Amino acid sequence: MSLSNTEGLETKEATTVEKSKENKNLMTEGSILKTILVFSIPLILGNLLQQMYNTVDSIIVGNYVGKNALAAVGSSSSLIYLLIAFSQGISVGSGVIVSQAIGANKKKDIQLSIHTSMAISIILGAILSILGFIFTPQILKMMNTPAEVMVESVKYLRLYSLGLIFNVIYNMEAGILNSVGNSKRSLLYLGIASVINIIFDLIFIRTLGWGVEGAAIATNISQAIACIITLGYLMRVNANYKVTLSKIKMHKSVAKRLIKVGLPTGIQNMMISLSNVLIQSSINVFGPIAMAGFGAYLKIDGFNILPVLSFSMASTTFTGQNYGAKKVERVKKGMWVVLAMCVVYTIITGALLLAFAHQVIRLFSQDPDVIEAGVRAMRYFCPFYFLLGILHSVAGTIRGVGKTVPPMIVLFLSLCLFRVICILYVIPMTSINYVYMLYPLSWLIGAILMVAYFVKSKPLTIKERI
Repeated sequence: MSLSNTEGLETKEATTVEKSKENKNLMTEGSILKTILVFSIPLILGNLLQQMYNTVDSIIVGNYVGKNALAAVGSSSSLIYLLIAFSQGISVGSGVIVSQAIGANKKKDIQLSIHTSMAISIILGAILSILGFIFTPQILKMMNTPAEVMVESVKYLRLYSLGLIFNVIYNMEAGILNSVGNSKRSLLYLGIASVINIIFDLIFIRTLGWGVEGAAIATNISQAIACIITLGYLMRVNANYKVTLSKIKMHKSVAKRLIKVGLPTGIQNMMISLSNVLIQSSINVFGPIAMAGFGAYLKIDGFNILPVLSFSMASTTFTGQNYGAKKVERVKKGMWVVLAMCVVYTIITGALLLAFAHQVIRLFSQDPDVIEAGVRAMRYFCPFYFLLGILHSVAGTIRGVGKTVPPMIVLFLSLCLFRVICILYVIPMTSINYVYMLYPLSWLIGAILMVAYFVKSKPLTIKERI
């Protein structure tokens, strides 16, 4: 990718878009609740689909390969999230910039932001794939991975790492679609990829007996397909967010702004992921059964957490567009709508998961010890999900006005620093229960700090408008 100036990128197709097409995805008019729901539901379904094919990997591996394989796949989640965490933060920065440009109707800025974002995703994806493949064995050793799980963990993670480039590029593509309000399209393509992943999982694992390697290969194929067909749509669409391959470049001024907005979230994601890797390392000490049970729980955890993060992303996009259009009162009302949706959702799903805990974990393994280990984790986490709803809904609004540093600091202090200090210096490693307690405690601290910042700093006041 070459580095160029920002002059000269705006093209005819980027500036001559029909008004109806340009407005139909805007979030600056109409019912706030309906607008956010219409945007959020496809986004939620897309995230749930993505979580589903990750979960299907674990279900099929746990039932057709064994508990050690389930432990290998499940315990790899925290390391995978660490590898892609920074790129997800940059995607958030891209979404903020694009959504603000959409709200302000700045067509040239939209084009510059989109093509710079695509260039960054390609570079980051390639780097992550290489680093993941090379350093997987060393990282797994540092994570106290038991010997009986090590071989399968290395096989799974190394193969999975090769497909990270498709994961990173797709996430950026989906972020572009989401930032312009077209989340239905990314949902459609992710749904296609999810079905393909399940089919290949069954073929590679159940029929061909490829074990954890089959799970990784199936995931890589599905992610590559999602990446390619989404890119194809972005290249064909007759709108101001059309992608042209020859224009994918690192435009200096846009890249600086994108990194300025996205870097805090990227660092925040990495710090939180590092703390989760440390926690996973602590859980690994308790052996394959604890690893398998916690790994099964983490897959279910995604179905609760990802909708909250989707609402938060919706809040960021909604806030960005309306803040760009200088509709501050609409931003405030939108924040309360998202907050209410997050809290209600997490209370309902937390209660349902607690009520059917044994049945849910049994999907992954018939081993009674693994089931009990997974249920134990659910009992510590599920009653407190509403705290995450508060934390992330408020953070989404703050990010939408371009203030990504304060949420980064709050999440670093609560979800990273607090956990690391407790793991290293406070809690005794005599029971896994002490490790589990760190999660709800860190959520409580984060929610209190995020709300306190919002109340004290008043980031939506006119004097701070950009």
